[in-house]
Amino acid sequence: MSPTTPVTPFGTRLRAAMDARGPLCVGIDPHAALLDSWGLADDIAGLEAFSRTVVEALADSVAVFKPQAAFFERFGSRGVAVLERTVADARAAGSLVVMDAKRGDIGSTMAAYASAFLDPASPLFSDALTVSPYLGYGSLKPAVDLARESGAGLFVLALTSNPEGAEVQRAVREDGRTIGATMLAHLAAENAGAEPMGSFGAVVGATLGDLSSFDLDINGPLLAPGIGAQGATAADLPAVFGAAVRNVVPNVSRGVLRHGPDVAALRASARGFAEEIRAAVAA
Repeated sequence: MSPTTPVTPFGTRLRAAMDARGPLCVGIDPHAALLDSWGLADDIAGLEAFSRTVVEALADSVAVFKPQAAFFERFGSRGVAVLERTVADARAAGSLVVMDAKRGDIGSTMAAYASAFLDPASPLFSDALTVSPYLGYGSLKPAVDLARESGAGLFVLALTSNPEGAEVQRAVREDGRTIGATMLAHLAAENAGAEPMGSFGAVVGATLGDLSSFDLDINGPLLAPGIGAQGATAADLPAVFGAAVRNVVPNVSRGVLRHGPDVAALRASARGFAEEIRAAVAA
């Protein structure tokens, strides 16, 4: 990429996609039980058929896809090849892609992870990547730097919905601030001055209830898993996210995917979730 090439930041592109299509993010999670429920074998052919159907059904209408890399990587190099095609096809059809890989390491290894998903020359290049900051927020610097350079984004694990997360994320530092709040503060600093929205987001579970003790106004997107099968609803979003709700990107996976392989049913389910979320956010 030429250093003079203008790059539209992820936050700008995401805001435009959310405004045009609604903020729904649909997960692409081809786990064995879901493939079976679609009548597909738990093999490469089933993986390809599943991924192709989801993209063909929804890529022209949803703002964001979030493929879970692990469900492709479990098939080795052939599964990664399917993931490459899935990402390319989704982006070509107009959806943004957030790669859910939750990478986290230090130094040259973190730089290599960043290159795999945030370098435009990579076959796995995605619009954004989920990352883990629990080797210290500073360990993410190679990914932050490459994301800025390439116009990509990051979603940093901050307040996740799994019960085990609290023992780390709600631990209190010597300065009295929790680890989760510290991550949110780092992201707010990354996004300072960005318009209409920064490119460095947080993962914050929609099932967590009242989060008014945390400052979620990071001027960046909040990726919110938990809508649908995990128990949260669109109506819960304003109470959980407060004034930051306009920047929430609610993720639904099983709630939509269980309607496949019927393309019309997939589209109807995604449309229903998108309308419910749009109404809740606008209320």
